[in-house]
Amino acid sequence: MGEYYTRMGDGSALTMTSDEIWADIRAGVEDAVRRGRVEPLSEAEMRHIYDIVTMPGNIVGVEPGMEVVSTSDSGADKVGAKCGIPIDRAVQAMVHERVLGCDSVDIGFRDYNYKTVKGVAEHEAHAVKNTLQRTVMPIFYGAMPNLGFYTKPDGPVDNWSTLLPQGKIAEALAAQEEAVEHSVRDIVYVAELMNNVGCDGINLDTSGAAGDADFLAALTATETIKSRFPDLAVEIGMAGEFVLGMHGKLTYDNTRLAGLYPHKQVGLAEKAGASLFGAVVNTNCNKTFAWNIGRVCTFIKACAEAANIPVHANVGMGVCGIPMCEMVPSDVVSRADKCLVEICKIDGL
Repeated sequence: MGEYYTRMGDGSALTMTSDEIWADIRAGVEDAVRRGRVEPLSEAEMRHIYDIVTMPGNIVGVEPGMEVVSTSDSGADKVGAKCGIPIDRAVQAMVHERVLGCDSVDIGFRDYNYKTVKGVAEHEAHAVKNTLQRTVMPIFYGAMPNLGFYTKPDGPVDNWSTLLPQGKIAEALAAQEEAVEHSVRDIVYVAELMNNVGCDGINLDTSGAAGDADFLAALTATETIKSRFPDLAVEIGMAGEFVLGMHGKLTYDNTRLAGLYPHKQVGLAEKAGASLFGAVVNTNCNKTFAWNIGRVCTFIKACAEAANIPVHANVGMGVCGIPMCEMVPSDVVSRADKCLVEICKIDGL
C-alpha cells in the first residue's frame, strides 16, 4: 500500500497510507457534526478531500473558473514585519497590489487594536489617504476589538479574569458590559475618520477573542457604522470557531452569543450589517491535515450555505486547516484553499 506525504496540525511532515487518510477525514467530519450539530459531508465531498490531500505536487490550484478574491488582516506591514525590510505601509500596499496580486489590503497600526489606534487615529487616517492615492484595489483599515485592553491597570474597567476566580460574578459581568461600551465607541470613532478620507472598509479582526462580550462589541459597532456610514464596508473576522461564554448571558437580536459556531455567527453578522464574514475553524496541532480539513470543510460548508453575505474563510496560521507554525508550508496551504473553494463554495479567502 502506497504512502502519501502530508502534514500534522503543527506543520510537521509525515506520511500516511490511503486507509489512514480516509479514516482521519471521516473522523474530522464526525467531530464537526457532533460539536456544531451540522450536516456531514457527502461521500463525494469526502472523496474530493481525499483526492486533494493525496494529489501529486507541492502546490495545487483550483479548477479554472473557480478562482476567488482575497482580503487580509493584520495590516499591510507584513513585508516589513515578516521580512525585516523597512518599507512605508503605502509602498507595501502597492507591493501587495502590483507584485503579489492581492485583491485588497488591510492598513493597520503595529499595535493592532482599536483602543491603541484611537490615540493616533488622525495620523492613521493620513496613512490610509496616502495609500488610497497610490493604489486601485480596495483599502481596508483593520484592528481588533480586543476587549481585554480595556481592563485595569491599562484600561478603565476591572479585569473580569481576576474577578471571576474571586467569586465576584456580578462585578465581572458588569465590567465586560462596560468594556463593550468603550470598545464600540473607539471602533466607531476610528471608522468615522477612515470614512472621511475615503477608506473602502473597516476590518474588525479577531472578533470574539475575549469571548461573547468581544463579539457583541463587534456586532454593535458594525450596526452603528453601517447606520452612520452606509457606504463603508465592514468585515467581521472571527477569533475562533466557538464563541466563548466569558459572560454567558449576552445576546444580540435575541440570540445568546455564547456557544455559537460559524453557521450561527454569520447570521448575526449579517443582521448587524456586515459586508463580509471571516469564518474560522481552529486547527488541532495534534491531528493530521486530513482530520483537520475534513472538520473544517464540514463547518465552513454549513456556514457558506447559511450566509447571504460573502464568506471569506480565514486561512491564516492555525485556522481553517492551516498549520500552527510561523512560516506556513505552501503544500498544505494550497490544499486547504482548494478544499475550501471547491467543496465549501466560499466567496473568498
